[in-house]
Amino acid sequence: MNTGHDAQLLGAYALGALDEWEVRAVEEHVAACPRCAAELAELRRLHDALGEVPPEAMLDGPPEGGDLLLQRTLRQVRAERGGQERKRRFAVGVAAAVVAAAFLGGGVIVGQQSAPDAPEVVALPPGTKTGSGTDAATGASMTATVKPAAGWVRISTDIKGIPAGQKCRIMVVGKDGTRAEAGSWLVSPAGERDGTKLDGAALVAPDQVAAVEVENFDGKTFVSVPV
Repeated sequence: MNTGHDAQLLGAYALGALDEWEVRAVEEHVAACPRCAAELAELRRLHDALGEVPPEAMLDGPPEGGDLLLQRTLRQVRAERGGQERKRRFAVGVAAAVVAAAFLGGGVIVGQQSAPDAPEVVALPPGTKTGSGTDAATGASMTATVKPAAGWVRISTDIKGIPAGQKCRIMVVGKDGTRAEAGSWLVSPAGERDGTKLDGAALVAPDQVAAVEVENFDGKTFVSVPV
């Protein structure tokens, strides 16, 4: 047997549908053909992802709107029932149809589908506080998250509504009225349009933080958020 580069035989081999002597011939060819070895590895990956073709596929026929190649293969099998050779031809045909559907993106994929991964939830440190607010006078808004550290705090902010060109800073306000700067920036046109996300840090004890504010270098407060 000269297998050559036969995608159908490789598909049938991946499904375990070949006779013993055909299996040996395919294995001998794959051992000496890097191209077929790579294709066989991909077919096995597809087989694992798709699962086995169920018997109902032959009994009930192709699904409505299914891939035309798969439909033709199944109809041919129903017309050629019985015998090991017909069984092998069925497996070869279905293997080719399923592989074609998977590679070309057409038709119905019969088999198993994995559920999408759930979004990863990032746990915040104990004692983390978050606040949001909008200033009615300036129209600026901010969401601020205060994460405790050893005697100081980390600040994460999402700030919107401040005009471009403003030189601003994030201020952490203590319960005793003290103010510590956590960072500063120049508002860009993109920042005015889409908002700005900034992180910073301030030397204020975590349990003493009362609010986070945004002010410009002239002392104008755009928004203050209690936390």
